[in-house]
Amino acid sequence: MVQKYGGSSLADAESIRNVAGRIARSQQSGAQVVAVVSAMGDTTDRLIEMAERVAGSPDPRELDALLSTGELQSCTLVTMALHSMGCRAISLSGAQAGIRTDSRHRRARISVVEPKRITQELGSGKIVIVAGFQGITDELDVTTLERGGSDTTAVAVAAGLGAARCEIYTDVDGIYTANPRIVPDARKLDELGFEEMLELASYGAKFPPQAIEMALVYDVPILVASSYRDGPGTMIHKEPRMSMRVGQIRNRVRAIATDANVAKITARGLADRVGLQADIFGPLAEADVSVDVIVQNASIGGLTDLTFTVERTDLAAAMEVTEPVARNLGASQVTSSSDLAKVTVVGTGMQNVPGYASRMFRALAEAGIAIELISTSEIRITCVVREDRLTDAARALHRAFELDDSG
Repeated sequence: MVQKYGGSSLADAESIRNVAGRIARSQQSGAQVVAVVSAMGDTTDRLIEMAERVAGSPDPRELDALLSTGELQSCTLVTMALHSMGCRAISLSGAQAGIRTDSRHRRARISVVEPKRITQELGSGKIVIVAGFQGITDELDVTTLERGGSDTTAVAVAAGLGAARCEIYTDVDGIYTANPRIVPDARKLDELGFEEMLELASYGAKFPPQAIEMALVYDVPILVASSYRDGPGTMIHKEPRMSMRVGQIRNRVRAIATDANVAKITARGLADRVGLQADIFGPLAEADVSVDVIVQNASIGGLTDLTFTVERTDLAAAMEVTEPVARNLGASQVTSSSDLAKVTVVGTGMQNVPGYASRMFRALAEAGIAIELISTSEIRITCVVREDRLTDAARALHRAFELDDSG
């Protein structure tokens, strides 16, 4: 059994003992237990703040070494709590647990899990507590994963051990049809397909996409449930082949994702020629800036405008790269906007049934919300809107697709 406990579940000594008790009961039920833990509360943010106060722009390698200590604190404290309860347990860092990553600091990706040490400790009857959010490179440098990386660690360990599923315990009791803080009528979902959850995670849901990608590839079902009380939670797994009964057509929109971390860059008056896009986006990729929605206007007089979105936190780095490149390509103007957000409807099979896009656009229009950009895939439609209208947009779409109706 592989479990993961988030930082809010480990905020203080009482919470740590509560988590330890849950882990102990899981072992008492007859399971071999591996628990992956995050740093306590806001430890990671405090360490980043301290590093920036000390060094301004700290070296990424040293910052990763520092941030990894947050999970090590939780890891050892949970293990100590288990010892006090009479349980045999051992704490392992990411490196000791066999978590190998690439060499991108602060955004490392897991390349392989070598769970030999975990297997040995389980075989000796111990509970294994693994520090999440971290790994080690082939050069033996410590790395940290993207935000939410402890979830990714847990799924990777579950895949490496061949576990039947991975259980993610947090401060919420499952995945909802929308963010309950934004949409009060949001309801908990009993289940979601991997593909649907991947789109939700990529477009604003508080779950790392890499964890879902790994679960999909290795077919590791994920249970998301509360660490404070028992309940069924939400099961994320392969989409059932039969999604409707005879005579019953279900609403294919399953949930709405929102993301306020959005900025837009537009390069105007570019010469429309072969290779233009590569010349713009190649340097951005080399600078480790991820681009999302891309729109290129039809060429007029041999000139075109190119607009794309990035995370707001990456805007300064993106502009630093884009401005000189675009100017060299003849751009008349390079502008940016940071007051944007994305609202996304997700559901398997939407593209095969007409009407979902028009329903979404009509709902936003009736709410007086202007759409800046549109992006689609087979199972999602994303609209970029002004950030100050994001809540209104989410609530309007939740009503339009009747997601508050559990029937």
